[in-house]
Amino acid sequence: MSTAIAVNGAAGRMGRTVIETASERDDAEVVLGFHATDAGEVGGVPVVGSDGAADALTEYDVDAVVDFAVPEAAASVADACADAGVALVVGTTGLDDEQLDALDAASESVPVLKATNFSRGIQALLRTVREAVGALDGYDLELMETHHNDKVDAPSGTANTILETVQEQRDVEPVYGREGHAPRGEDEIGVFARRAGDIRGEHELVLAGNDEVVSLSHRAEDRAVFAAGALDAAAWLAGRAAGRYEFGTVVDES
Repeated sequence: MSTAIAVNGAAGRMGRTVIETASERDDAEVVLGFHATDAGEVGGVPVVGSDGAADALTEYDVDAVVDFAVPEAAASVADACADAGVALVVGTTGLDDEQLDALDAASESVPVLKATNFSRGIQALLRTVREAVGALDGYDLELMETHHNDKVDAPSGTANTILETVQEQRDVEPVYGREGHAPRGEDEIGVFARRAGDIRGEHELVLAGNDEVVSLSHRAEDRAVFAAGALDAAAWLAGRAAGRYEFGTVVDES
């Protein structure tokens, strides 16, 4: 059975990729898109302004929304999903506390899944990070990420998730870049963000000590990997009970 999906941010890079990726699947169909202004049509999908999202979700009988927009739009569509009783998958990063509160509020009425990265490989990386950091106590830690030149939030949401995973194992404080006289502290992790070209996403955690270096890295070759994961999450989430869900659970159960 195919899941009827609406894409928030349909005219953006990721929104277009989600629409294109869904067209090659049997378990998901994009029937509607939202954008800041009425975009008419993207990839054969009708795209309407986000102001009337709740009514449009009901009109098009949508099962789940996949959100790759901007933080303000993500919070707005969360309210619309709650009103229309539609599941919500959020891939937008850089949300502030008020916008995150909007997701929590929506999850009281509908199922909500937010992830900073919908790559299955990143899920495997996070599990490896937990094991490596736990096993290599005392090794120096450095975290680096690279994305395309239009990405506005830094560090990336994925880098922050890796950082949080490290901090589950060790009490370290992030140092965002270094300049001038900046000796390395014992309990710190350097965090660096690069922006260039059309790079889809690269993340690397380095652990160094005991005359050895361990490098854990992931590189996305195409945005379609994130679109596929978000569609997997939407198909899995639709019809579930209200509440907050994790992408790791989707990977484990599918």
